[in-house]
Amino acid sequence: MINVEDFWSEAKNKLSITIQTISYEVWIDKLQPVCFVDGALILCTISQTAKRTIDSKYLDSIKEVVSSINSSVTDVVITTPDKKDEFINKQSVFLEHEGFVTTDNRSVASQPKKCPFLEKYTFENFVEGKSNTYALAACRTVAEEPGGRYNPLFIYSGVGLGKTHLLHAIGNFLYKNSPRTNVLYVSAETLMNELISVIRNKSNEENNRFREKYRSCDVLMIDDVQFLIGKDATQEAFFHIFNDLYHANKQIIITSDKSPKDLTTLEERLRTRFGWGLTVDIQSPDMETRIAILKNKAAQLKFTLSDDVAEFIAENATSNIREMEGLLNKIVFFSSLTNSVINTRELAYEALSDFIEDKKDTVDASDIVETVCKYFNITQADIFSKKKTKNIVEPRMIAIYLITEILPMPLVQIGEMFGGRDHTTVIHARDKVAEELRSDPKMKIIVADLKNMILKR
Repeated sequence: MINVEDFWSEAKNKLSITIQTISYEVWIDKLQPVCFVDGALILCTISQTAKRTIDSKYLDSIKEVVSSINSSVTDVVITTPDKKDEFINKQSVFLEHEGFVTTDNRSVASQPKKCPFLEKYTFENFVEGKSNTYALAACRTVAEEPGGRYNPLFIYSGVGLGKTHLLHAIGNFLYKNSPRTNVLYVSAETLMNELISVIRNKSNEENNRFREKYRSCDVLMIDDVQFLIGKDATQEAFFHIFNDLYHANKQIIITSDKSPKDLTTLEERLRTRFGWGLTVDIQSPDMETRIAILKNKAAQLKFTLSDDVAEFIAENATSNIREMEGLLNKIVFFSSLTNSVINTRELAYEALSDFIEDKKDTVDASDIVETVCKYFNITQADIFSKKKTKNIVEPRMIAIYLITEILPMPLVQIGEMFGGRDHTTVIHARDKVAEELRSDPKMKIIVADLKNMILKR
């Protein structure tokens, strides 16, 4: 029997080659396979508007690829969520040598279990750096030996730094290498909502289903456990689930935005149990790791990312990986929209001007000077003075350069700020640093570090 998910996955791989990357990402990649109905592949999109676009622009290409994979599939139908059940009720089973036959109990039971984890999140495409090496190694070990040395595994970090990627990577690894392992991945909010439903309905049957769901798994992943703060009933339920699984040597993996000791308003007995295994954190990635992540993402999008543009994005997106990937998507879209190659910092600035301007609104010249002074361990009196020693002149020029780069501030005003210097002095300082950035790796690191500190305020 041909599985509809596998069939559509193969079709998508071929479509990703023939359809422009941005169009593929927006319209094709988000299509969900529903079923086969009498020779037709049914695909679901998010709205009627999306359906109209796909029907008019991409349906012929999809049909051509689908029929090239198997000539028995003679049609493709795009539907919307509100019409999906109508097709499911009429679905057929697609057998390799028999064509389409009516669904029966035999075929439904033999449907392979669909992997619930996002296939794009694997250990292979997780970019390792100093900020996440420990967490990555721990997750690999847990995936290879669930219920072993690191139980529970507690991972904490800020938003968008890779916790979700690692959870799905564990799930994908187990699904591929240990398909009989029962892996359950839920958010703390989902756990709470399910418990509320059980309590509200007062149904023994629903209560038993709830207990069986959580106690029968071999690996339990709870995402964003900090959401349980203040939810006493859910904490109580999770406490008992945790105990049952732990004493049965089942693996527990928990993520949070804070370390266990900082979840001070969570029940003490839960925080204590979180510390029984291994606690690891993920820090914000350094410049080199951010660039590597961008290069990796660009390769997945089949987009050629120049070193200059990668550096520009990495300098301006320092808080989390999601923000950085969002800027890369803007670059890709702008390149597609204008049919131009974005390969310089100037063109990248044009594509991301709205984002950069928003960043500027949160920073002023005094912030930049203060950050530079702290970085070089000098006083503001020194940097504004007439002193010409190297330990003062270099920070002064770098501060001037950063102000001209980050803020739309007139050169005359910058000169007045730095002790009444004229605008030609400001231009000289700016151009001197810009020249050194092209040839001196040390200067590139200093300026990148300072930009990260300034724009992260």
